[in-house]
Amino acid sequence: MFTRRWFCAAAAGALVPLVPLVAPAQELAYPQRPVRLIVPYAAGGPTDTFARALADTWGRKLGQPLVVENRTGAGTLVGTEAVAKAQPDGYTILLTTVAHAVNPSIHSKMPYRTVEDFAPVGMAAKAPLVIVVNQDFPARNLAEFMDYLKAHPGQVSYGSAGVGSAPHLGTELLNYMTGIQTAHVPYRGSAPAMQDVIGGHVGFMMDSAPTGLAQVKAGSVRLLATTMAQRLPQTPDTPAVAEAVPGYEAYTWNAVFTPAKTPPAVIAKLNATLKQALQDAALQSQAYTMGLVLEKDPEPRALAAFLDGELAKWSQVAKAAKMSVN
Repeated sequence: MFTRRWFCAAAAGALVPLVPLVAPAQELAYPQRPVRLIVPYAAGGPTDTFARALADTWGRKLGQPLVVENRTGAGTLVGTEAVAKAQPDGYTILLTTVAHAVNPSIHSKMPYRTVEDFAPVGMAAKAPLVIVVNQDFPARNLAEFMDYLKAHPGQVSYGSAGVGSAPHLGTELLNYMTGIQTAHVPYRGSAPAMQDVIGGHVGFMMDSAPTGLAQVKAGSVRLLATTMAQRLPQTPDTPAVAEAVPGYEAYTWNAVFTPAKTPPAVIAKLNATLKQALQDAALQSQAYTMGLVLEKDPEPRALAAFLDGELAKWSQVAKAAKMSVN
C-alpha cells in the first residue's frame, strides 16, 4: 500500500542524484557576472597599466568584464591576502609579480601560504628590466660598467623601488653571481629612485623596461643593458647582461592565480580565455610598446613549476643579500 510517507520518501530519493549536479551546472555557466582582478599595486604603475590592458581584452574573451581593483599595502601582502581568503568561485582572481615568490623570504610572518592558498591559472607576461645610469656616469657600455663596479667595491650606489622589488632583486642577483659589491638605496617606488639616478644622487638602477626606456628616450639617462637571457626586440642593439655574466637572467612577471579550491572547470575557462586574450593582435601591440614579452602558451601546471623555481632562486639571493622588511 502506497502511503503519503512513501511518496515523500520517494520524492526525496529522486532528488538526491540532482544535488551534486548543481555546482557543475553553475561552473559550466561561469561567468555570470563581472570578475574582480585584484592588482596588489597602485594605479598608474607598470603592473596596473598592463592589468588594465589585459582585463579589457580578456573580459571580451571571457564574456564578462574583468574589473581591475587595486589593493595596495605591505609590499603586495594586502591584495594577495584578499584573494587567498576570497570565495573560490572564480569571481576574484589575482594578477601578481615576482614579489609573490620573494615575500616568503623577506617577511618573517605571512598572512597566507604562497603555494597552498592559490591555484595557478597561467603566466601572462614577463617584464624585463633595464640598467640605466646618469648621463655623467663614467661607464659608457656594459663592459665598462662591470669593470667600474669591480674596481670600486661598495662605492657605487643603486636605487630601487624598495626592498624585495624587482629592481632590488635583479641587482642583488648580479652581485650574487659576480661577487660585485654595490650599495642599495631603497625608495618608495621606482619614480623617486629614477629621479635620483637622473640627478646623480645614486649611480644606477634597474628599472622596468616601460618606464626605464621612456627615460632613455627622453634623454634623461643612458641605457647600458637589459636583463632577459636574450636581447630585447625593442632594443636589439643593447646587450643583455648575460653576455657579460653567463646564466644571468632577472625580470618581473605577471601571472594569474585564483584562490585554492577553485573548481577545475572554472580554472579551465579562465585559462582558455587567457590564452585567447594573449593571442589578440591589439594586446600584443600594446605589450610590445610596454616592453613586455607575452606568454605564448600559458598553462596552470607550467606556472606552478615556474613558481617553485622562483621561490628557490630568490630565497638564495635574499639570504645572500640579507634582505628583510622586518
